[in-house]
Amino acid sequence: MTTTQTPAPVAGQSTAPTDSRPVLLEVQDLAVSFGGIKAVAGLSFSVHEGESVSVIGPNGAGKTSAFNCISGFYRPNEGTVVFDGEPVTRRKPSYITTRGMARTFQNVRLFSDMSVLENVKTGMHSHLGQNVFDAMLHTPRYKRSEAQCTEDARGWLDFVGFRADDELLVTQLPYGEQRRVEIARALATQPKLLLLDEPGAGLNHNEKNELMGLIRRIRDIGVSIVLIEHDMGLVMEISERVVVLNYGKEIADGTPEQVKNNPLVIAAYLGEEEE
Repeated sequence: MTTTQTPAPVAGQSTAPTDSRPVLLEVQDLAVSFGGIKAVAGLSFSVHEGESVSVIGPNGAGKTSAFNCISGFYRPNEGTVVFDGEPVTRRKPSYITTRGMARTFQNVRLFSDMSVLENVKTGMHSHLGQNVFDAMLHTPRYKRSEAQCTEDARGWLDFVGFRADDELLVTQLPYGEQRRVEIARALATQPKLLLLDEPGAGLNHNEKNELMGLIRRIRDIGVSIVLIEHDMGLVMEISERVVVLNYGKEIADGTPEQVKNNPLVIAAYLGEEEE
């Protein structure tokens, strides 16, 4: 009786299960270089509607550079980004946000001279039913819009579990609460896809558990999620799929269990022994 051995995965080979949900984000052959150094080198992956995907890899693997290309902060040298059926490869971040993609940053970026509530309200400017004339004259439409904006902003703060006074300046908040405000502001843009760059960085154990609960709630309201994260416990707990980068290239794409046991991933994180 003969047995058939499963071949070892090769670099860039996807072992992800087939997903019948519509594709929301399609990244094809993405590449970007800085001073001759390739930060991203031919990255391809997709995200389906309602899916949660983690992008992992060693330090310097190109994860944040890939996020910056996808969200419009970098212009890639090669490749395409298609979001919700529309090519957005070299579109400005503001335009991509209006199309339904929002993101947070590895280092929290909030307006330090604004209150918590004001920061969240800035995420709503593209959806307000008012114009310059309304704002200048404080028309009834402006007042109704501002009242609704304030109500919605407080609703998002409640959703993310914000516990402090929303009239405080964001600089008066502990780091964990600032992270919640940043996520609330991103959700206030009414995204279809949320990119989270190291959301667990700087959080303690309890805060990370609360973050996992929040990510599940976001997914439950129909928002697709892609996150960069170094905490493997968090990644394995909340991800449907995991994409692994090394030196700017995808080396694996599959379920958390498949990726965890992939020899290419193990070698990238732990190094290969010399023969």
